[in-house]
Amino acid sequence: MKRNGSRNCLNRRSRFGSRERDWLKEDVKRGCVYLYGADTTTATATTTTSSSSSTSSSSSFSSDLHLVLCTVETPASEICAGEGRESLYLQLHGDLVRKLEPTERPLQIVYDYLSRLGFDDPVRIQEEATNPDLSCMIRFYGEKPCQMDHLDRILLSGIYNVRKGKTQLHKWAERLVVLCGTCLIVSSVKDCQTGKMHILPLVGGKVRLTEMSYSFDHVVSQRISTVDLSCYSLEEVPEHLFYSQDITYLNLRHNFMQLERPGGLDTLYKFSQLKGLNLSHNKLGLFPVSLCEISTLTELNLSCNGFHDLPSQIGSLLNLQTLCLDGNFLTTLPEELGNLQQLSSLGISFNNFNQIPGVYEKLTMLDKIVMAGNCLEVLDLGVLTRMSNIKHVDLRMNCLKSTIIENLEGNKHIVHMDLRDNQLTDLDLSSLCSLEQLHCERNQLRELTLSGFSLRNLYANSNRLTAVNVYPVPNVLTSLELSRNLLECVPDWACEAKKLEILDVSFNLLTEVPMRILSSLSLRKLMVGHNHIQVLPALVEHIPLEVLDVQHNLLSRLPDTLFSKALNLRYLNASANNLESLPSACAGEESLSVLQLLYLTSNLLTDQCIPVLVGHPHLRILHLANNQLQTFPASKLNKLEQLEELNVSGNKLKTIPTTIANCKRLHTLVAHSNNISIFPEILQLPQIQFVDLSCNDLTEILIPEVLPATLQDLDLTGNTNLVLEHKTLDMFRLCVSALAMDNFAEGVGAVYGMFDGDRNEELPRLLQCTMADVLLEEVQQSTNDTVFMSNTFLVSHRKLGMAGQKLGSSALLCYIRPDTVDPTSSFSLTVANVGTCQAVLCRSGKPVPLSKVFSLEQDPEEAERVKDQKAIITEDNKVNGVTYCTRMLGCTYLYPWILPKPHISSTPLTIQDELLILGNKALWEHLSYTEAVNAVRHVQDPLAAAKKLCTLAQSYGCQDNVGAMVVYLNIGEEGCTCEMNGLTLPGPVGFASTTTIKDAPKPTTPSSSSGIASEFSSEMSTSEVSSEVGSTASDEHNTMGLEAGLLPRPERRCSLHPTPTSGIFQRQPSCATFSSNQSDNGLDSDDDQPVEGVITNGSKVEVEVDIHCCRGRDFENPPTFPENSSIPCPEEHARGLCLGIRRQNSVNSGILLPMSRDKMELQKSPSTSCLYGKKLSNGSIVPLEDSLNLIEVATEAPKRKTGYFAAPTQLEPEDQFVVPRDLEEEVKEQMKQQHEGRPEPEPSEEDRTELPEEFDTAL
Repeated sequence: MKRNGSRNCLNRRSRFGSRERDWLKEDVKRGCVYLYGADTTTATATTTTSSSSSTSSSSSFSSDLHLVLCTVETPASEICAGEGRESLYLQLHGDLVRKLEPTERPLQIVYDYLSRLGFDDPVRIQEEATNPDLSCMIRFYGEKPCQMDHLDRILLSGIYNVRKGKTQLHKWAERLVVLCGTCLIVSSVKDCQTGKMHILPLVGGKVRLTEMSYSFDHVVSQRISTVDLSCYSLEEVPEHLFYSQDITYLNLRHNFMQLERPGGLDTLYKFSQLKGLNLSHNKLGLFPVSLCEISTLTELNLSCNGFHDLPSQIGSLLNLQTLCLDGNFLTTLPEELGNLQQLSSLGISFNNFNQIPGVYEKLTMLDKIVMAGNCLEVLDLGVLTRMSNIKHVDLRMNCLKSTIIENLEGNKHIVHMDLRDNQLTDLDLSSLCSLEQLHCERNQLRELTLSGFSLRNLYANSNRLTAVNVYPVPNVLTSLELSRNLLECVPDWACEAKKLEILDVSFNLLTEVPMRILSSLSLRKLMVGHNHIQVLPALVEHIPLEVLDVQHNLLSRLPDTLFSKALNLRYLNASANNLESLPSACAGEESLSVLQLLYLTSNLLTDQCIPVLVGHPHLRILHLANNQLQTFPASKLNKLEQLEELNVSGNKLKTIPTTIANCKRLHTLVAHSNNISIFPEILQLPQIQFVDLSCNDLTEILIPEVLPATLQDLDLTGNTNLVLEHKTLDMFRLCVSALAMDNFAEGVGAVYGMFDGDRNEELPRLLQCTMADVLLEEVQQSTNDTVFMSNTFLVSHRKLGMAGQKLGSSALLCYIRPDTVDPTSSFSLTVANVGTCQAVLCRSGKPVPLSKVFSLEQDPEEAERVKDQKAIITEDNKVNGVTYCTRMLGCTYLYPWILPKPHISSTPLTIQDELLILGNKALWEHLSYTEAVNAVRHVQDPLAAAKKLCTLAQSYGCQDNVGAMVVYLNIGEEGCTCEMNGLTLPGPVGFASTTTIKDAPKPTTPSSSSGIASEFSSEMSTSEVSSEVGSTASDEHNTMGLEAGLLPRPERRCSLHPTPTSGIFQRQPSCATFSSNQSDNGLDSDDDQPVEGVITNGSKVEVEVDIHCCRGRDFENPPTFPENSSIPCPEEHARGLCLGIRRQNSVNSGILLPMSRDKMELQKSPSTSCLYGKKLSNGSIVPLEDSLNLIEVATEAPKRKTGYFAAPTQLEPEDQFVVPRDLEEEVKEQMKQQHEGRPEPEPSEEDRTELPEEFDTAL
């Protein structure tokens, strides 16, 4: 059958009629293949089976897309015959194009691809295969396409008259001319098949056509020696290259080279001077024996070609010096390889060797064994002893479990050994007396024994070490890292190491720091955080210590002479201790302190510590968050002239001293969660960029007409008494986006998510916009949580389109819904994630992890899977040098190593469940689950809770984008805990409604209040930006006001009982977390210039979005109101006001501004909610509008770029139900009668959700 269509107008419905759908439904082995082509004049849709093909109709029209219905048994040859094609071509992820063999089956290839992505249901696989969006991942062509990025390599050739020079002495002659990129290749003789070719670069020269002849100006003849044809989808070498006999290096990496073709691998011997050849990633399958005839080769790269063995003829490459065979299936090496006496580098990583090949003993020029990612289970030190030429051994990511020592003979030649990521429990390398550096991280070591004669660097992090024995004392040891072990004391030999400069014993069980360590005359960096140290020894002599990290201990004081004896100390982190005071900075009148970075967050410091800070005149960054400060003396702050960043959040400050205006270098002030009532004089500072004064008691603020040019963000969210005017500026972007929808699926669920793009903001933004919509569709198709969550991630992966080909993102999605499985629970929480974002549930004060970290370091099963797929894992533990993650959305070009299939867990919610924390990798790297839960479980405001988590991560050393979301849960046993029963709530159009909710739709309802915060950070300075949104009760883009009939005090609202639109704050769209223009890869920002003043010292940016409800409700004294009266809004309890002032160079950014409610919208279905025609899946994203004042966008107000807009103290006249005074009583009586006369209440939520729904499917 033939159907009309074109790529521009076809969609799923126009591509499939009823006949096609019926035909497909008869058998899941049937499907369709979209066949693309160029300049096609006839398009056909042919139904082809393994036994026959038929054509029912035809039409003639211009199209480059064909729909071919076939089965999994249909070979490519049969499709070609039906389409009149010679061959079919396959393209994966918009990259290389491969010619299909006649026997290959296209539809089976598609089905296998979808199955490996994670789809399990054959019917769903059939449906996905018919989706045209799949073409961004897998696409078929009827003829080989020309890729735009290879246009510079297109060859133009022909016979032309050519002459050298302009004089008449030079005659015109017919020659073959080939135009290749910026070079012109001209044959040297008339017969172009013989002789050399002249290579003429055209850069800087002029070419003009004169009577069908080319003439050249300022062109110098040049012969090329290096040719790069990588990633060109080649099957053979271009013919013209054989004319040049001067090629010495040929790069054919990432192609589909064939053997027996005119320009195939069998013809490479024609390059008589070829020395270097790269044929990696060509999927050859068999070693091309013809390569052994190229005796001039000195470098040969055959990685990732699927070889299972090597031919003996390889021994004839006597000049070979470098041979790379990584990523194959080799188990042995031929003995003839020993003939290559000049071979100095042999790479056999990520193969299937189970022992070190004996041929290494013959290859005397080799000094390295590079066998990472193989299958060795036993380390035979005797074999290494016999290989006297070997100095470096790389056996990381094998399966090593034990070592064997044949005799006591020492090994004096091995100096470097890498045993990371194995399964060793005990390691004795004392026989390696010349060992200088050992990597043995991420094993299961309990005891480690080494020789100290030559030891310089020891890295043994993330083991179970209780003892480390080194003999004799390593007198040349400079770096010792033993963090994340079970050590109870610092080894004695480490105290005697005279040249030790770096010591890291953090995350152990230490109770003290030896005096010999702290007083060492060589130690420059000491990391002893996360231990049980109560006292640090007193310092008597001067020490050269520069960096000291003692966070997360039990210290009540620091040594009195710390600052006077450690005169080189420039970094001190003593956060999360019990410090009540600080030691004096100097003994005399003048301070010699050079301290620049001081972190004292989460201690017991009071105002008495402030005078001590004056003794550090060079202080640039000061963190005093979460202490007991009540005042900050103005005279003391005046002396900190070098201060660039100040964080005093979480204290009891009532004001910021006016002398802060003297800190001319200050670019960041973070003072949220205090009692500040007066806006500080900071907008006059020349370098101010980030100001966070949220969650305070500000009442007024005067913003100057001309704001500082450097100002990026001014956060005033959570100041309940603040009445202000605002301006609209652009927003500083981050690479972390968040999703919060409390009114999901028409009020029967809630969805929260977090997306971390690491160094790109595009994918987190796309996922934030689309993933909730995808989940809504999948929930309607299946009730199985594993099925609909898995399909949500897989479909979202597909919907990323071309953006997901090269970019990737971690994703975390949490879905709360009525529990249909467990009768004892009313609601269940389903969590799915890929990548490194995690969710933790607080149950009875204890953390319950709900996610799985998909990274090579933390998931051995995933690391083994990636190894089996023959990915190359670099030394920094990244897949192909790109990412730590093994599962993520996007990065389709790394298939099959990186997959989008998520980890899924479901948990019934109980009354013991208090809150849910969502965080990205940076958050959980610096906060344990327990600490995070304990830090926020008693904080009533989720905005303040999320901010606190990010502040803690910063103070603990986070230098990356950090994001946190806190969702407060309130699960009751017998009724809805949102306490709406009997309350009179305002109606949707802004006037008092008579509707009273008598019965809760569900027996148990989670009241969810959410706060989201994200930060960007680099280096050591901090700045935070924030924006807050009110209750996420609705999916609509409604605007809020302080006087819009608010409830008298904030309450934790029920997710499934959203307050009517004028009841409390509605969720606003916001794009508070996007990528910084300081990202280092150039992929994530539209900004043209970096932010001044931050790039040298780094920055940390905090952003909050989608803040749902701000305080827990006092349930003991519920308020009462007249039934038909509007409910007042005391300012002391309203937390929905936000002032966001942001700037950046990009116009496609946005910020949520003061939530003044000017107009309300009627509720719509979440699946149909849209803003200016753009469908939004949630209310926590910003459409790409030129003006990003979302309040104005939501209310369809005119866009304004300047001027002041006052938040109204009451509803605008057009938004009220205006009643003349003389008719007020009559109208009230009529409304009361109408309310009492209603026969029945509206159907409950439960009744409505039980109605059957019909959904249109693709097939």
